[in-house]
Amino acid sequence: MLDNTINTIRLFFRKDKEPYCCFKKILGFYPHNLALYEEAFIHKSYTKQLKGKKDYKNNERLEFLGDAILDSIVAEFVFLKYNTKQEGFLTNTRSKIVKRGTLNKVGKEIGLDKLIKFTTLNNTHNNYILGNAFEALIGAIYLDRGYKYCKRFILEKMIAEHLNIDKMAKEEVNFKSKLIEWTQKNKVHIEFKLVEQSKDEENNPIFETEVRIENISCGIGRGFSKRESQQIAAKAAHHFIKSDNEIKLNLQQLKEEREAQHGNSEENSKAQQPTNSVAVSN
Repeated sequence: MLDNTINTIRLFFRKDKEPYCCFKKILGFYPHNLALYEEAFIHKSYTKQLKGKKDYKNNERLEFLGDAILDSIVAEFVFLKYNTKQEGFLTNTRSKIVKRGTLNKVGKEIGLDKLIKFTTLNNTHNNYILGNAFEALIGAIYLDRGYKYCKRFILEKMIAEHLNIDKMAKEEVNFKSKLIEWTQKNKVHIEFKLVEQSKDEENNPIFETEVRIENISCGIGRGFSKRESQQIAAKAAHHFIKSDNEIKLNLQQLKEEREAQHGNSEENSKAQQPTNSVAVSN
């Protein structure tokens, strides 16, 4: 409280009041090193033309730092909140809080979309820019004000004001595990096949995965990692199977045909093997 009062008095004598007030509204406290926060909102596409120059900066380094700090604080929060839950539940709940979709949502709600500097991006990367900037902002807070202020921002401004943690904890997020569990229960064959690997306009790797169940294409997903593309493909396959009863019957029929063919192959293989005989001498 005293710190904010002192900073408010100092701000009265500054000419650049506007950016400080803007960040005060977002953070809940005044920044000290304004340059760090400005860097947090510079996407690499914006400074592409500055490559090779000493002042070339973007928010990727701050994003790296913020990602680690966010994971740590959320892990502690989940651990303390759900003190009787096991590791699997805690891991899944933390993943739901720090996933890109959640960070995009919070970033937009607190107004980060109005601060980011970038050039034209493709549709795929637009899905990540807000979440990346949010993590970079946490990195900036850590370097400027320390871990205590990071924790305060995440718990008070992110979680308390914008997220329903109990509701999120109940939501299904690992569609790959859920889909594999369904295929094991129904004894059908599943395959996650990497069908394409490329790069976007910003030289980021793009992975495309196809889910095939009993050799039927049930879903395709694209993402910036193999894991992400598999999750998106699994989600598409899950909804496809859930919404179409006919596909379930087709998969069951294909499974039975495969098992029957496998059984016939084994019988034929045994029939072709020479019979071992033992000579007995009198």
